[in-house]
Amino acid sequence: MISLFTGAMGLDLGFERVGFELRLTLDINKFVCETIRANRPDIPIICNDIRRVSTDDILRKAGLGVGGPVVITGGPPCQAYSTAGKRRSVNDTRPSRGGDLVFEFLRVIREAKPQFFVFENVTGLLSAAIRHISFYERMRKKEHEIPPDARLGTAFEKILEEFISTGYRVKWSVLNAADYGVPQARKRLFIVGSRDGVDIPFPPPPTHGRPDSLDVIMGRKKPWLTLKDAIWDLRNRRDLEYLPFPSWGKYLKYVPPGGSWVDIPRELQREAMGGAFYSQGGRRGFYRRLSWDKPSPTLVTSPTMKATCLCHPDQDRPLSVEEYARIQCFPDDWKFVGTTQEKYKMIGEAVPPPLAFAVAKCIMKAVKEDPGNPYSDPHLKFNF
Repeated sequence: MISLFTGAMGLDLGFERVGFELRLTLDINKFVCETIRANRPDIPIICNDIRRVSTDDILRKAGLGVGGPVVITGGPPCQAYSTAGKRRSVNDTRPSRGGDLVFEFLRVIREAKPQFFVFENVTGLLSAAIRHISFYERMRKKEHEIPPDARLGTAFEKILEEFISTGYRVKWSVLNAADYGVPQARKRLFIVGSRDGVDIPFPPPPTHGRPDSLDVIMGRKKPWLTLKDAIWDLRNRRDLEYLPFPSWGKYLKYVPPGGSWVDIPRELQREAMGGAFYSQGGRRGFYRRLSWDKPSPTLVTSPTMKATCLCHPDQDRPLSVEEYARIQCFPDDWKFVGTTQEKYKMIGEAVPPPLAFAVAKCIMKAVKEDPGNPYSDPHLKFNF
């Protein structure tokens, strides 16, 4: 396999566990590249902007020819499509946030011709428009007054058309990491493709579910893992690495586990929220304290921002780097290189390895059951 936009290697760990050999990683972030070197020193790395790297260079460094990769994976930076950002969409060409990088991924797929590809991104891609207009401008206009390229979902329609135009057999689905043994309610979009028309058994069947669901009650699935399952034994550690909350953190003492800014005394809410007090929406990410008995909400790139606060259930501090890594299901001995803020970002952007493992099993099943594939094994059976 070849890994593009590698990040902290969460996706790669899942594929390695299934049996894929990682031949090459690529990322623009120097801290990511150092993290890869610290954990997988023998794997070649291209530490550069993919826009400046030819497909020939990628294949050459991986020791493969055109058609040689079994699978190419990638999750381009998602800030351009995230509902938490400014959503510049496909027009965002900034190196660290580029909404256009999905087309660089497609360029490599077209030129390298792997047997399969796996693309991962935020679910905000589903509703992103080709041309962004502000929420307030959108609310002022009637539906027929909104330009066609500014209508919600047009960016995804364009991107999906581009994936289909490769000639690959394409499937897509939104997967919740909690359904695959991750102690985190984290939804992500996956698009998978098969070059030779082989059917990929995708999406993977969930192994976990809501504790009160019939499947869990009847024993067909395991209950979702909780924050307590992930980090309970870290709660009294004094060596945890984290950034303290800024001055506004003083208001968190009023927030109970599972609560948010609405639990702050009413006479202090306006002071605590500042200008956001007058904003629309639930704003439940503000002053959010986690609950031991539920999965963590989606880990963000920084738990110390007022609007994306992730406070420990019992202590008036943000989740630590070590707790972040546990919730994402990285091995305890996995090394993250960089500043504390860079580590938060790296871990928060990663695909949880158990979710990657579930997707990787689908690809490996397609590989093994394809009679025309040199890696196939007609006698191999899978029990997913």
